[in-house]
Amino acid sequence: MQNHLFKSTAHLKLLGAIPLLAFGGIAVAEMDEMIVTADFRNKSEFETPQSVSVLGEEEIDKRAAQHMEDLVNVVPNVNFAGGSGRARFFQIRGIGERSQFGDPLNHSVGILIDNVDFSGAGTAATLFDVEQVEILRGPQGTRYGANALAGLINIKTKGPEREFGGHLRASVGDYGSSSVGVAVTGPLSDVVSYRLAGESFQSDGYTYNAFLDRDDVNARDEVTLRGRLRFDWNDRSQTDVVLGRVDLDNGYDEFSLDNSGTTLSDEPGHDRQTSDFFSIQHEEEFNTLRVVLIGTNSHSDIEYGYDEDWSFTGIHPFGYTSTDNYIRERSNSSAEVRLISKEPVSFFGRRTDWLVGGFRLDSSVDLLRQYTFAESDFTSTYDFTTSAIFFQIDTQLSDSVEMTGGLRWEKRESNYLDSNGVEFSPDTGMWGGQIALRFLTSENSMPYLSLARGYKAGGFNTDGTLDEDLRGFDSEFLWEIEGGIKGISSNGAIRYRAAAFYDSRRDQQVKSYVVRVRADGSTEFIDLVGNAAEGTNLGIELELDFDVSEMLALYANAGLLRAEFDEFINEYGEDLSGRDQAQAPRYMLSVGLRYESASWFGDLGADVKDSFFFSDGDSLMSGSNTLINGRIGYRKDNWTANLWGRNLTDEQVVIDGFASFGNDPRKGYITEPYIQFGEPRMLGLTLEMSL
Repeated sequence: MQNHLFKSTAHLKLLGAIPLLAFGGIAVAEMDEMIVTADFRNKSEFETPQSVSVLGEEEIDKRAAQHMEDLVNVVPNVNFAGGSGRARFFQIRGIGERSQFGDPLNHSVGILIDNVDFSGAGTAATLFDVEQVEILRGPQGTRYGANALAGLINIKTKGPEREFGGHLRASVGDYGSSSVGVAVTGPLSDVVSYRLAGESFQSDGYTYNAFLDRDDVNARDEVTLRGRLRFDWNDRSQTDVVLGRVDLDNGYDEFSLDNSGTTLSDEPGHDRQTSDFFSIQHEEEFNTLRVVLIGTNSHSDIEYGYDEDWSFTGIHPFGYTSTDNYIRERSNSSAEVRLISKEPVSFFGRRTDWLVGGFRLDSSVDLLRQYTFAESDFTSTYDFTTSAIFFQIDTQLSDSVEMTGGLRWEKRESNYLDSNGVEFSPDTGMWGGQIALRFLTSENSMPYLSLARGYKAGGFNTDGTLDEDLRGFDSEFLWEIEGGIKGISSNGAIRYRAAAFYDSRRDQQVKSYVVRVRADGSTEFIDLVGNAAEGTNLGIELELDFDVSEMLALYANAGLLRAEFDEFINEYGEDLSGRDQAQAPRYMLSVGLRYESASWFGDLGADVKDSFFFSDGDSLMSGSNTLINGRIGYRKDNWTANLWGRNLTDEQVVIDGFASFGNDPRKGYITEPYIQFGEPRMLGLTLEMSL
């Protein structure tokens, strides 16, 4: 384990070879400017003084990505957790939640879809008719506060256009996969334009249930509907309205007693989510000021359940039968106001742009747990209100140095009550922010240096069988130093982004679990959160694109990560100081080439990922893997056809597991490891037509 960070150097040798090809001096067109809409001022990716990746429609199409989980391997130091039908939780630089059962949860990685907060409900992150995905790595203490300790995933869908147009996409693939999506846009009047988008996706999933003789126990049935209106009142005033619904009715039957991937459950589980959401954003420009008003509302019904015994009644005389089902009703509403300067003002003699704002979020989660071994259904209500004020200034310190400084203060008031009589009402005040320097010494490059502070609210564990000292945990804080450089070669052929970061985590919240033996010899799984004393996360990220010619391009994205506990004694009294944190692979690498002519196009690439721990509470690791992906396509006039494949070598990938769990009565419930497999080889055909 100690040398993983340095072993990954072999994977980076390819990166060193790529720039040598630039001596050909091939001139290319200037790159398209990717705007980071998650930034207060909508800066370009190369003007943003922090590590950020913007994945456009091309990247989504290249991987035939249906969901956010299909994209994360291309982004350095970003991972996702298994344990569900779709990825609901993501990790950035080794930080992020991995699951949720009965307890309330605070989130380290924020997920926004058209300004609507879906943190912890990432099942909704489908990708049809999405313009771009922005992944901001590092604490977003000024912009998004407590839900973005590790970073933010911002999904921006396509907006209305002033001319009539449309898009039709249909796909078929392995394992009964198929999808049909339609988008239409155009003007309704001189002021109003619209966009309507809808997609239906189905799949049988990758699991065969031998007891039921079914191959659809992990079926996916996903519908995304979205409507957008844009009101261009005049050249100084605009309003955007989004109304949407995501309906996901997916199966969940993953774990097998023999780790073969063939299950024996007689009551397969499910991973369902129905979310209705609304957002409105109004911008008004005055002589010296721009006002931005944002309001959102969402309601989600989330149901996650599974066959706890992973088998059928009667498999063995000592066998047990149990199901566990969690039904959540979650409502969020938010309001935000930003006042943004249009012209610089003099601040201590320096030209300064400024903004100030306020934010409020009201959230309510009602839980119903139906568990075989419980005397009665468990219910809980968790409400919290977050109020925040923030400001940011951008100051020109000299002709070549610009400083960005921001601060956010946030107060969270929470109330929790459940059917076991457990009650909490904590109030927490937190603050975070960033100071960053941009060095404008060249037209083609931008070095930067930043210091940021992120935070995440504390909370409580509510399971009635837990000891009192395991109930509560404190807020977590993170200090991060990041330095990097972004740039483009003089001829435009090479674009690069590189960053190095050092994170110091204090009162680190750690997700783990305890296993308790029942009277019949079977075991009960209880997850909980506690505070580790300290943790350190450090690493390097590199993203590089090189246009070899007008038709051929190479890309390479790499991440090195060292995420360890400095001090941590778990609930069993074990000293895990110096051990890697969960969901933190030591290296990630995504390399490939793209070819595009007037009619033909194609991609071939490889995603390489180191092994990582699934949990901070045990020693089971994923194993390293290399996934080969590719596509080849043809376009003519307004239609396109392409054949695509993911995991072309059909490598067996493990995405979740338990190191020591007793669940097989045929073996006397001895504790042993159990694992969940990821996506096997997938081949498909996609047809698209533009109107």
